[in-house]
Amino acid sequence: MNRLANIKSAAKRAKVASVKNLRNRMIKSSVKTALKRFDSALAAGDIATAAALYSQTVSKVDKAVAKGVYHKNTANRKKAQLAARLAKAQ
Repeated sequence: MNRLANIKSAAKRAKVASVKNLRNRMIKSSVKTALKRFDSALAAGDIATAAALYSQTVSKVDKAVAKGVYHKNTANRKKAQLAARLAKAQ
């Protein structure tokens, strides 16, 4: 933990930063979980489930971009990699 702030506004900024950090971690975690589910479906050879999970995963990535957690180029790269893996499996 960082040192305690001496100034009221600095204390508030620290509190806001910790809340935003928690929110960003929750969103990133949900995206990573969706990616892992997609990968495990592909590894199991279940193409139908992977195709369904693809759209859910892309949606989560897009929502993360909308909330400012991921940069749009990062999201586009992730989505392109997902699409390529799904196309290769099919």
